[in-house]
Amino acid sequence: MAWTTYQIALAIVMVITGSLNTLSTKWADRQLAVGSDGKERKFDHPFLQAVGMFIGEFTCLIAYFVIKMCCRQQQVVDGEQPRSFNPLIFLPAALLDMCGTSIMYIGLNLTYASSFQMLRGAVIIFTALLSVAFLGRVIKKHMWVGMFTVLLGLLLVGLADIVFGSHDDTTTNTNGIIAGDLLIIMAQVIVSVQMVYEERVIGRYNVQPLAAVGSEGLFGALVLGILLIPFYYIHAGSFSNTAGNRLENAEDAFVQMGNNWKIILATVGNIMSIAFFNFAGISVTRELSATTRMVLDSVRTLVIWAVTLLLSWQDFQYLQVVGFVLLVIGMALYNDIIIMPWWRRRKERREMREIERHDGDDDERRRLLENDGAGHVVN
Repeated sequence: MAWTTYQIALAIVMVITGSLNTLSTKWADRQLAVGSDGKERKFDHPFLQAVGMFIGEFTCLIAYFVIKMCCRQQQVVDGEQPRSFNPLIFLPAALLDMCGTSIMYIGLNLTYASSFQMLRGAVIIFTALLSVAFLGRVIKKHMWVGMFTVLLGLLLVGLADIVFGSHDDTTTNTNGIIAGDLLIIMAQVIVSVQMVYEERVIGRYNVQPLAAVGSEGLFGALVLGILLIPFYYIHAGSFSNTAGNRLENAEDAFVQMGNNWKIILATVGNIMSIAFFNFAGISVTRELSATTRMVLDSVRTLVIWAVTLLLSWQDFQYLQVVGFVLLVIGMALYNDIIIMPWWRRRKERREMREIERHDGDDDERRRLLENDGAGHVVN
């Protein structure tokens, strides 16, 4: 069935805003600006950027209530009446999201944007293993093959970063890139715990996706926003590039924003892109399918990679090409899309041809027997 204009628009919005999520954050990380101590340095504020991400998610909650007021009726999902629930069920998910996002943003500050997006594919492996332990899932053969293929892709992406290393002054050194890659992988463990929690606990309630995303954004912004205060008094040494080497220095961040308008543009762009990306992603799942959303997410990775190459944020790494292809193949195998359905259809067509051929042979044999029974003589 052909896509409608609305569905095409949703797909385009998802790819564009999803790409801007990562690119705007990395663009901010690359900016130089004078801080609160009068020194010029890179914009290194992953925790504050994570707060911005949660604010973007929180706007989904606003959108949910606006839609609800416009419709003037109780929202119903899949034809069922939503159960009453305590909003605090979103708090653990928000805390996990807060930890995972903060660690990923630290890693993004150290490594390439393309590597950041590709390495996030590790969440498939951890989520699958945790689903077996806590959700009682059974991993099928094609899922094991998919997980192994994804692992190979991840290893190649990491190897590419080790072999090529840093090529500009925006990333400290090869060791820093490797550390960033490892942090992103570690963050996927936390993200997978979040996904299993959402499926096990939040999944019991018939909650609108916009309400779920927005509620997690609200809790995440509040908790992490409060934590910025004690973070200011924690000295992180060389681990932090903020004024006074604080774990997070919000004051220094806002001073740098005031001294470089590009940082403000990147931050606002990140918040807005997060909001539209979540809305578009949920709408794509509802209008098309979760499979389409996964395919579009792979396109998003490709766009991020292409843009970073065009902007010379990194050099071309052929190992990344192979790694990306393996990641896409692995995800397709794991989710049982494209590859396995094609293989099953091919097998069915082959079996149908065999059956038709045997039927034809049987018909020919029956005709010859009938002819012989009618008195025909064979010389």
